[in-house]
Amino acid sequence: MLVYTIKELCRTCYTCVRECPAKAIRIVGGQAEVIDERCIACGNCTKVCSQGAKVFLNTTERVLNLIDSNRPTYAIMAPSFPAEFQEFSDHRVLVGMIKALGFKNVLEVSFGADLVAAQYKKLIEGSNEYYITSDCPSIVNYIRYFHPALVDNLAPIVSPMVAMSRVVRAKYGDDVNVVFIGPCVAKKAESGEIDEVITFTELRELFDLMKIDAGSVEPSDFDPPSGGRGAIFPVTRGLLQTANINDDAVTGNIIAAEGRIDFQGALKEFEAGLIKNQHMELLCCEGCIMGPGLSKNGKQYNRRARISSYANAKMEGIDPETWEKDKAEYSGLDLSIKHRPEERRPEPLVTEGIEEVLASIGKVNEKDHLNCGACGYETCIEHAVAIKKGLAEVEMCLPYTIEKLHKSVNDLALTNEKLTSMREALKQSEKLAHMGQLSAGIAHELNNPLGVVIMYSNILLDESPEGAPVRDDLNLIVEQAARCKKIVANLLNFARKNQVNHQLINLKDLASHSLESIIAPPNVTISVVDKTTNPEAMLDTEQMTQVLTNLVKNAIDAMPEGGTISIILEDTLGDVIITVKDTGTGISEEDRAKVFEPFFTTKAIGVGTGLGLATAYGIVKMHKGQITVESNTDKLKGPTGTSFRIILPRRKE
Repeated sequence: MLVYTIKELCRTCYTCVRECPAKAIRIVGGQAEVIDERCIACGNCTKVCSQGAKVFLNTTERVLNLIDSNRPTYAIMAPSFPAEFQEFSDHRVLVGMIKALGFKNVLEVSFGADLVAAQYKKLIEGSNEYYITSDCPSIVNYIRYFHPALVDNLAPIVSPMVAMSRVVRAKYGDDVNVVFIGPCVAKKAESGEIDEVITFTELRELFDLMKIDAGSVEPSDFDPPSGGRGAIFPVTRGLLQTANINDDAVTGNIIAAEGRIDFQGALKEFEAGLIKNQHMELLCCEGCIMGPGLSKNGKQYNRRARISSYANAKMEGIDPETWEKDKAEYSGLDLSIKHRPEERRPEPLVTEGIEEVLASIGKVNEKDHLNCGACGYETCIEHAVAIKKGLAEVEMCLPYTIEKLHKSVNDLALTNEKLTSMREALKQSEKLAHMGQLSAGIAHELNNPLGVVIMYSNILLDESPEGAPVRDDLNLIVEQAARCKKIVANLLNFARKNQVNHQLINLKDLASHSLESIIAPPNVTISVVDKTTNPEAMLDTEQMTQVLTNLVKNAIDAMPEGGTISIILEDTLGDVIITVKDTGTGISEEDRAKVFEPFFTTKAIGVGTGLGLATAYGIVKMHKGQITVESNTDKLKGPTGTSFRIILPRRKE
């Protein structure tokens, strides 16, 4: 893979998605991945990634291996080198440093540019066809992959790099290594005629590795043949100027476009027939002076000025006779190439399901389509298509994500409210836990003496004659001892932690069974409303019967003037819900927080123990469920009454 991602450095800013002309970036799990089969190796993603997460294949080690081989190795230098190595006022120092690495000779690719420009001029002057320049390998790849119908419009001429490689082999033989040094990543995969390619930044790495600097080398000029006007080749319209082709905006017939947006627009219009009788010079970067193989943060127009200055100086110092002689010597070289289409366009996407994807990113109607480009795609529809294809994620939509964040903040506020309620429930559970420990001790200590009291009071009652004055006292002792036994029995429920006998029961049967032991006054109506889709659940029949009995009895006590009690049965996939609702007097707000506390009661002394709701709370919690209460005592605010809602897991956890 020529361009790839260092995942631990990727911060998912989607800049690479936005800048990739081939949309060869896939976002998976918040990480940007390069889709190798779609990549045109333009290196745009490596230029714009501020975190250094996008990198291209480093071939410096391969070049060192070539230099150390038995074959002589020649370096050919791209004409854009003045844009990178601005610290050298004399280019001969740079050439000397390159030779110090072990290269036998260093030649200028600008001579290859001279040959290509001459061939291009002959092509457009001797043909009625209209051509697209083919010296930028990323443009060639883009057309081959995504506009295969335009492949025949590519000029059938090799790039200056390949042309110079053929010059080197014609001059020194085929048994040599040729290494191209330039600003382009795509050159690394352009042609098999070049043994290796390194960028200007990789050349700097080699200088640092081999500890070569300007003061340690002897300056040396480029080896012949020397380039001429081809030195201006790296800038926009450089090919036209090298070939002395008419570049006039009025009389000329060549359109020049550079950069990812402009070249794509030009190709679309050319293919649609909107551009007629025009040749096109296209560059993927803003000129080769802004390629990914140059140091970052360079200024475009400063670099352009450096190229122009070098080209001007070169033309002033060149020997015209030698230059023309060299061009004539190699004019017979075969510089032709046959470009072949390699269809890599994705299959047309069926639009079915796109509306659902758009809705998932908050695009319900046309007004929601902001087309802001923050996701890396020009339109919301393009983003939705990418999501459908698995190339993008919903979270890439910035407006949707911000809206989702606001919702999360609101949800968090609600969660905090629930947390407060749960803290109160936790306090209640802690009280019940302590009460459970206490009740176990009380039951152990009281049961034996209480049993003796009950037994002997009943014996004395049986032995006392009817009408004896002491009989009334004994009846009171028996009655209150039995009440004490009931209180102890209720206390024991708190000591039954986690002792739940889960059985598969029917909720409606449970409700009916709970009502069997209750004698309701004539003015109280009790009904069971079954709204369940599946009434079965794993519960402790005895304990849940006790819960419902307590709740219904409390409801009856809260309706001295009569009313209605509804036992409502509902369910979800994983839970069952039982609601006991009455139309009674209600519970005051100050008492509502204490209703589940042991021994708290609003009933008269001697009437209630204050353990009924506390016991119910404990049983529900032992079932891993929840019990809540809603009540209203203010007739002005609506109907009075109380509603206890119990939510229990359908299955044993």
